[in-house]
Amino acid sequence: MIPTYRNGGIFIITIREAQKDDAGQIAPLINIIFKEMELEELEDVPDPAVLKAITAAYQSKAYLSGAATTVVAEANGQVVGVAFGYPDENEQVVDQVLEDATSFSDVFAEDPFGSDYEAFKNEWYLDSIVVDPDYQGMGIGGKLLEAIPDLAAEDDKDVVGLNVDFENPGAKALYDRHGFKTVGLKKIGDHWYNHMQRAINVLDKIEA
Repeated sequence: MIPTYRNGGIFIITIREAQKDDAGQIAPLINIIFKEMELEELEDVPDPAVLKAITAAYQSKAYLSGAATTVVAEANGQVVGVAFGYPDENEQVVDQVLEDATSFSDVFAEDPFGSDYEAFKNEWYLDSIVVDPDYQGMGIGGKLLEAIPDLAAEDDKDVVGLNVDFENPGAKALYDRHGFKTVGLKKIGDHWYNHMQRAINVLDKIEA
């Protein structure tokens, strides 16, 4: 638990694995990422439909403790941050869960969230990390990142990878501070990203 100050008050941030009941609060946070990605396939899809699909995905066992793992930052009973990732070999399974979650409506394109492979080989891929805008600047993103090496080690991965948009230098600076290095480039949708990796050290593995 992490004491955090906001608007002159103090509250406790808890980093924990997500539960099925968190999905409704996770969805609008993940949707922030999809909006930033500016996916052409989602341009004409109403927000309620997108949020319904995301919620369904994050209620699935595959997203919570199966092919992938989701962790949340909680403050006073509210989910204020999310981190989501998986071993690279599970990417196709993870993508299929989200695609299946759109089957309730014909407003979605055939591949609404894109089919670009984002992970590099032999890494634990941090697919998504986001903090509620009202809680940014309080170190929550860093605390979520600190939880990731344990998850990667549990999946027998020695490297954590992620993609950061060229247009998001603030996020890249955060990853730099946490030991990530740029190892390549990725184009996802119409955006270019730095692909960054961090090796898990011996201490990380012992603590896991």
